[in-house]
Amino acid sequence: MIFKKIFFFMITAFMLCGCFMPKNSLFTDNTVPLKEYVLQGEDRDKILLIPVKGIISDMVKKGLMRSKPSMVQEIVSQLKIAEKDEDIKAVLFKIDSPGGTVTASDILYHEIKSFKERTKKNVIVCMMGVAASGGYYISLPADYIMAHPTTITGSIGVIYVHYKISGLLDKLGIKIDVDKSGKNKDMGSPFRNKTEEEKNIFNTLNKNLSNRFMDLVIKHRNINKDIVKNISTARIYLADEALEVGLIDEIGYLSDAVKKAKIKFGLSKASKVVVYRRNMYPEDNIYNNTTTQYEGKKISLINFCGMEQVNIFSTGFYYLWSN
Repeated sequence: MIFKKIFFFMITAFMLCGCFMPKNSLFTDNTVPLKEYVLQGEDRDKILLIPVKGIISDMVKKGLMRSKPSMVQEIVSQLKIAEKDEDIKAVLFKIDSPGGTVTASDILYHEIKSFKERTKKNVIVCMMGVAASGGYYISLPADYIMAHPTTITGSIGVIYVHYKISGLLDKLGIKIDVDKSGKNKDMGSPFRNKTEEEKNIFNTLNKNLSNRFMDLVIKHRNINKDIVKNISTARIYLADEALEVGLIDEIGYLSDAVKKAKIKFGLSKASKVVVYRRNMYPEDNIYNNTTTQYEGKKISLINFCGMEQVNIFSTGFYYLWSN
């Protein structure tokens, strides 16, 4: 009897950690193709609404029952579909993100910029709660940037996340032996302190990645050089301050951004606002951020073992406002 209880407990633990993935039909599978759904309007011309919610990453997100595509994959997939639709005249990105990894942010910046160049379609951004660091980085190719009155944006810079456990290991009496081919091969190791040479190397990497970000801001936003010094501190701004320094074009709500897109890009008031989803939602509207029912399910055990938010802060460089 005791053995059976232990066995049952082990099987349950494996299922919770996503190690055992039974087939089920509780939630829509993310292999189901994205389909277009009309939120408003009836004319032929369309504005595609794409939500950008959460940490910007190219990591597949593990769940209790299923995995879901990374943010990068999901957004690029939507852009590929929009590219083939001649009726889509503009893409509206609804951004609520503190940023993410340097590379994932740069990929989305590149994909949005390339999409504009290939298709000649217009792009507008509406910032919601937070559009900081990488969340601002991916906004740069937009023809127009609008921020919600309470948006936090800015944080233009890079942060290097590096964990150190050498002090803990010393207290535990644990020693780590490393054989390496070059003196810098284990540079950034959590098991020892950085040398002065390594500190200089990391500072240079940080500076170069930060300069890339700032150069793109200056290029896309025509920021006055007198203001660059203020922005380069990587501080955050509320919407009115961001407007004053030139990081955004206007303050308004999401519905205002839809109206602005129609006016600015010469579309009729009755132009459609569409989204790509894998499910139809009753009484759907522009504030829905999900593409599948799976994303909307409130299951507290989804990240019980996956610990997605912990994994994403692994050692590396981030365009991220870490609050």
